Amino acid sequence: MVGLWEKIKKNTDIRRTLVLIIICLILYLIRSIISLILLTFILTYLIIRIVEGLHRFVKLPKKLIAVIVYVAIIVIFYFSITVYVPKLFNQTLQMIEEVFNFYQKTTPDNRFYDWISANVGFKEIKDQLTTGVKVVFTTLTSIGSMGVTLVMSLLLSFFFIIEKDWVTQFAKAFYHSKIGLFSQDVGYLGKKFVNTFGVVIEAQVIIAIVNTILTSIGLIFMRFPQGQLLSLGLMIFVLSLIPVAGVIISCIPLSLIAYTVGGVQDVIYVLIMIIFIHALESYFLNPKLMSSKTDLPVFYVFVILMFSEKFFGVWGLVIGIPVFVFLLDLLDVKVDHKKGSNKLEQIE
Repeated sequence: MVGLWEKIKKNTDIRRTLVLIIICLILYLIRSIISLILLTFILTYLIIRIVEGLHRFVKLPKKLIAVIVYVAIIVIFYFSITVYVPKLFNQTLQMIEEVFNFYQKTTPDNRFYDWISANVGFKEIKDQLTTGVKVVFTTLTSIGSMGVTLVMSLLLSFFFIIEKDWVTQFAKAFYHSKIGLFSQDVGYLGKKFVNTFGVVIEAQVIIAIVNTILTSIGLIFMRFPQGQLLSLGLMIFVLSLIPVAGVIISCIPLSLIAYTVGGVQDVIYVLIMIIFIHALESYFLNPKLMSSKTDLPVFYVFVILMFSEKFFGVWGLVIGIPVFVFLLDLLDVKVDHKKGSNKLEQIE
């Protein structure tokens, strides 16, 4: 038994695989606070990147910049909850009401919509959507589990950033302890995780912001109702965080609303706009932000999203691709997309 343990200690790949399994088991046991862990990591990573970016232009101490950033975040959250969330709530309910009222109107020559009205329970769907929206906004504006998680994540990320050097030194002290080998493997996996998962999450957020801005500008030019732009902007941003599938899903509500605004012509304009923005994301933003890290076939993307949603719930739609990319990086698998072919090659 001692000999086997010594062999495992000497075999780096097996040892790190066992450490990864142990970490996964620990995460499974504490899965009730997985939202807190993920949100803390994402906020910490993104805010560190913001602080470092601002530090290049503003020669102030990083801790001072971090404090200013967190104060700005708190102010934004305060005004969002007290001013913009109520507006967003009213706009969303109004948009649902307008869309369903439009599609419930029947004309003598429109048999298609007569058939839909006869076979689809518009009232039940509208009631469920309205109830769902009310529940979501009540949760956002109340001190519930989501609010506590967000506050705790902000606090943890703030203290980590303020004491980053101390936290790093304290963690490295374990490298020379009785669990030094285990700690070093955890540090190696953590570094890999940050360099892949963090980069992909950052890129997804940037792409989501760009998509939201460009789509909102397009909707303004198409003369979408001003009262719906805030709700649509939030929907586009959230769906843009889901790779590939988010773009496809967003086509459905945007097309339905476009038809109520300008008929088939506006639906075509919306589809052209989404195709253009998706092309910009695929051929410009993704290569610039993530290089070949997420150069995955669409088939794999959908399979990953299906499984990750099953295991992680709603979080899986956001973190599924980053986790898969982390595993690829850990296994030293390179995605080769040369000359129009997709190949997975093992790096030697």
